[in-house]
Amino acid sequence: MTDWQPSASFETLRLRARLNACIRAFFAERDVLEVETPVMSVAGNTDPNIASFNLQFSGRTDGAPRTRWLRTSPEYPLKRLLAAGLGDCYELGRVFRDGEAGGRHNPEFTMLEWYRLDWDHQRLIDETAQLVQAALALVGRAATFQRVSYHELYRQQLGIDPHTASMEQLRSSLGEVLIDPSGLTRDDWLDLLMTHRLQPAFASDQLLAVHDYPASQCALARLGERDGIPVAERFELYLGPLELANGYHELADAAEQGQRFDRDLALRRQRGDTLPPRDERLLEALRAGFPHCAGVAMGIDRLLMAMLGTAFVSDVVTFDFGRA
Repeated sequence: MTDWQPSASFETLRLRARLNACIRAFFAERDVLEVETPVMSVAGNTDPNIASFNLQFSGRTDGAPRTRWLRTSPEYPLKRLLAAGLGDCYELGRVFRDGEAGGRHNPEFTMLEWYRLDWDHQRLIDETAQLVQAALALVGRAATFQRVSYHELYRQQLGIDPHTASMEQLRSSLGEVLIDPSGLTRDDWLDLLMTHRLQPAFASDQLLAVHDYPASQCALARLGERDGIPVAERFELYLGPLELANGYHELADAAEQGQRFDRDLALRRQRGDTLPPRDERLLEALRAGFPHCAGVAMGIDRLLMAMLGTAFVSDVVTFDFGRA
């Protein structure tokens, strides 16, 4: 047996350590505070497209729930810190997602997440790209940078308007890609076009920020309007075909956030999925007064994959899921 050996090379592990140091230096120069938040919570992530691990605590709880959920990101506690008045902050740590294991996914991975007060998503795009450029410099690489709206990307590359195209137009734009259409929504077809038609064609030496998504894909972002069309004020950053980061002009409305949680849970219930508890403490923090800010989450394992030009997450982690 050789699976006791690390899946990544020692050279890659040293690069990871240098990348962590680079990230901390980047934020120290900008006076953004590093914090640590809980990995276990009484609340889970309601996002219908993300599955959470949970566990049972056997000790004294004083009436609190024994079921605890492993975080899928540090977003909710970081936002509680922002509402409490901490200011610009970031966390670099481990997160966990059930059901995601394979060439590009590991059930536990490293995420960097940070928040900037009085910024919108457009300003945060620039800083996110600057951080990735600093990371690429560690391996003697650089990348061109371009930003494009979601609308422009689909119009330029596929010849369709993602906001108004019919379901049939979306299906036909997949070309020779064969997909079972049963139960697929409009957003599902748009996502398939992104993953099967658009991402594979992204240039390997280009950082591409795609911004202002359809309003139906708002997640935890504010809603805005572009040319009379409602949009979600969020972005995703790609290096070549790899998605590295997902950022939002953050929603501050507790009532709207609660409604989004409930819509997520209704969809989960319809699918027969697990129903994680809403994060009521986050909602209370929003009610107390949440500052105007933008935030972004970046997958560090994905960033290392992009830096090294590998398609396998096992190449950049000490022991992948099969060796853990």
